[in-house]
Amino acid sequence: MSTLSPLVHSFVSHFGEMGSRWGINRTVGQIYALIFVSPAPLHADDIAEQLEFSRSNVSMGLKELQAWRLVRLRHLSGDRREYFEAPTDAWEIFRTLAEERRRREIEPTLTMLRSALLETPTSEADRIAQQRLRGMHELIELMSTWFDDVQKLDAKTLSQLMKMGSKVQRLLEFARKARPAAPPPEPR
Repeated sequence: MSTLSPLVHSFVSHFGEMGSRWGINRTVGQIYALIFVSPAPLHADDIAEQLEFSRSNVSMGLKELQAWRLVRLRHLSGDRREYFEAPTDAWEIFRTLAEERRRREIEPTLTMLRSALLETPTSEADRIAQQRLRGMHELIELMSTWFDDVQKLDAKTLSQLMKMGSKVQRLLEFARKARPAAPPPEPR
């Protein structure tokens, strides 16, 4: 990584370290970071040279990044090599990561929970376990519905919503208090 500027070197190194905490290996994290900050699409040989990685490690890393939909393949006119670029919009990256994590982690869990809830409990312990699984299923379904709604928001609205933070709770409390009480039922 000696040809990288100190700024890029620092970011690429840090992203490699963080990638391992996020469930991707260090090499893949560094490849992604380099592509993300690059002003132009890069081909695998460029990446291998700049990061001082083997070409095979770069190829495997690029395949993983493509599977996560974090890099796009590009062909440049007059060049037979494959070039790679990353989206530059942070919201697009966030949405892609969230969708992929949902597909890879949440959906299989929901499938397992749905199957478990269809089982007939054969003991008191199974009944208790199933009751707890139902609570987990309901929470994950609620979060999935919320995620679907959030995914439909444009970046500006989503940003405004996130900036509201705990103000959302105060807004909900205000709305609840402002709602007129339901009239008592009429006597029969």
